[in-house]
Amino acid sequence: MSKSTSSYIINGDTSISVSSELVKGVQAFLYFINDGMDIDKIFDVDAALAKHEVTAAEIAYVKSNPEIAQLFEEQYLQPTPNLEELLKLPEDSLGFAYASNLISANFTPHFYPQVELKDDVSYLALRMRQTHDIWHTVTGYGFDIAGGLKLAAFQIGQNRDPVSVMSIAGLLMNTIKMNKDLSPIISLAYEGYNVGCKAKPFLAQKWEEAWEKPLADWRAELNVTSAIARTIEERALAAI
Repeated sequence: MSKSTSSYIINGDTSISVSSELVKGVQAFLYFINDGMDIDKIFDVDAALAKHEVTAAEIAYVKSNPEIAQLFEEQYLQPTPNLEELLKLPEDSLGFAYASNLISANFTPHFYPQVELKDDVSYLALRMRQTHDIWHTVTGYGFDIAGGLKLAAFQIGQNRDPVSVMSIAGLLMNTIKMNKDLSPIISLAYEGYNVGCKAKPFLAQKWEEAWEKPLADWRAELNVTSAIARTIEERALAAI
């Protein structure tokens, strides 16, 4: 390293505005390293990055797609779905599969913290939370650690999502701390990322207007190529 470069780094402006959201985000990331993933703490990381330029870059990236940009313009959202009504749809439909998945996992469609809709950042957060379990259903990725890991990597491939990057990094560091094999995590993340890169934009879809469409048709139209069967890596990760 040259003297001029070293001096620049030492004398550079490294000040950071430390907000309560940033503190909670750092604490959440340290929790990932120490104890593994926690869905509630992922929201703390999301809030910590909301005003960071990396989130602005993510939004610029997704809005480069005209269909997604139009949804941002509309601030397109839908009411919370009624799971009992969705279960009345054909068994091969997206709606039936989505409702069945949530009921089997004892989840609700409104599990996420409320977001005040006021700008592109809040819209992206709200829409992603509103459709998160739809993404699980369409990709075929389960609600366990392996499925969550693959979906996080899928979201990086689709959106360049920084929160998913932090989630996977935390899981990797927790695995290192526990002196366990990294291979399952790397393999599943690689699969999810590649599927996300190849699939058409999930964020552009108005899923709720076609609950009755067969899930197989959604997957074919969006070029979702993930294997639904559990892999050796998934079974290994489930044992962690």
